Amino acid sequence: MSGKPRLTYLNGRGRMESIRWLLAAAGVEFEEVYLETKEQYDKLIKGGFLLFQQVPLVEIDGMKMVQTRAIMSYIAGKYNLHGKDLKERALIDMYVEGISDLMQMILMFPFSPPDAKEKNLESIKERATNRYFPVFEKVLKQHGQDFLVGNKFSWADVQLIEAILAVEEKIPAVLSGFPQLQVFKTKMSNMPTIKKFLQPGSARKPPPDAHYVETVLKIFSK
Repeated sequence: MSGKPRLTYLNGRGRMESIRWLLAAAGVEFEEVYLETKEQYDKLIKGGFLLFQQVPLVEIDGMKMVQTRAIMSYIAGKYNLHGKDLKERALIDMYVEGISDLMQMILMFPFSPPDAKEKNLESIKERATNRYFPVFEKVLKQHGQDFLVGNKFSWADVQLIEAILAVEEKIPAVLSGFPQLQVFKTKMSNMPTIKKFLQPGSARKPPPDAHYVETVLKIFSK
């Protein structure tokens, strides 16, 4: 064992991508094991590796962690990305939960039936521009700082830049009415650890394609 966190998931974004983002932003190298067959997944369940019979699975500090939120909370705490006190942690958690709601829509979009894709894309745009992005635009404008909480880089900032870029892939002009978020996006994208993660050849996964959707459905079929 190299001591690096070991991530077990499919070779695609899904629920693991936010974990990859957080580790990369913290400057932590990790290893990945990709599930390609239902047999591999069933073997993990039978071996007792998956507490709730679900992936992502992250092996870190001698633990076999499941549940995305718990994994990310641990990583954020370990690498000092979870605020300096309870109030900051509460704010970070609140922002992360909000962003996660938007990310859930993006996560499910590739699995939309063809005749629902346009409607679902419109829903993502509507939620992003009317419910979620205005919150963060206002926060950044009100306190005039580079980061969302405590003027210090945190888990919430990582989640937000991931969400911005994910929405922009589908709706390129989505930030046109959000000048603060445009500045935030530029600053975050130029942070050394994030800049590295955004380069070709990094552990960042491409947008889901038909093959990824097919693999997901095959592995997790009942």
